[in-house]
Amino acid sequence: MSQAGAPVGGLLVLVDPVARRLDGESVRIAKDVLSAGAAAKICLPDSQEEFARALARRGHRRLVIVGDDRALVRTVGLLHRERGLGEGPLALVPVGPVGSLGLARSLGVPLSAVAAARTVLDGSVRICDLLVDDSDGVVLGAVRIPPVQGVPRPSGPSVWSAYRSLVRTLVRPVVAAGGSGTGRHRLRVEADGVVLADLDRPVEDVSVRTRDDGGPAEVVVRTGGGAADSTVTARAKTVTVSGADFRYRADAAMTGPVRRRTWTLRPGAWTLTVPR
Repeated sequence: MSQAGAPVGGLLVLVDPVARRLDGESVRIAKDVLSAGAAAKICLPDSQEEFARALARRGHRRLVIVGDDRALVRTVGLLHRERGLGEGPLALVPVGPVGSLGLARSLGVPLSAVAAARTVLDGSVRICDLLVDDSDGVVLGAVRIPPVQGVPRPSGPSVWSAYRSLVRTLVRPVVAAGGSGTGRHRLRVEADGVVLADLDRPVEDVSVRTRDDGGPAEVVVRTGGGAADSTVTARAKTVTVSGADFRYRADAAMTGPVRRRTWTLRPGAWTLTVPR
């Protein structure tokens, strides 16, 4: 890590609309701390369209996102698509239910609004890898294809209704292909061209995860079939999963169904401000 240093042009603080609705007090605290420590332009978009427009007009300001894991992933995705990830480090002040901040925690961002805002002002830069899929979607932490009957449901209507305008597909129960209800998939999993599982053997779940040491992604495949249950692990830069329709969790969001998806590792694709 290297010291972040003073932001050129000050800060652009983008407050996610969902964060403002769910926890206005934490948003206010973050704004106060950041404004007291740096020249900060506070932007309070009312929709994701306004959020994207404000992001596109950021100029030379250093970006600070106030929101949860989904807000961070959405921002990285927008910057990736406009080739803006290399312009400077991002910073995050996590605001949202604890269950929506797991990615922030894993990346080393403090969950306290005060501590995170102070980290924005005097933290260091962490170089992070990125997984990019063949639909140009991004994954900051991990992808998981869970067991068919193990897909988590929304924790409550009040939180998830706020996300209806943010994601294309809401979390909902997954039905096994053919209605078998076995909890297993029929998938082919390839890591850098090496077949880890094929359609002739049931797959319990699959995970692909970036690693802190900057090496190839970690791939874990659990296969089923009675006494022949086993776990296969590998490290790879490209992972392809294909077969019957499947859903997957990419960081904080469920998506799909799809029949084929390829994830490619982009080493050092983005940077994040974390505590020194």
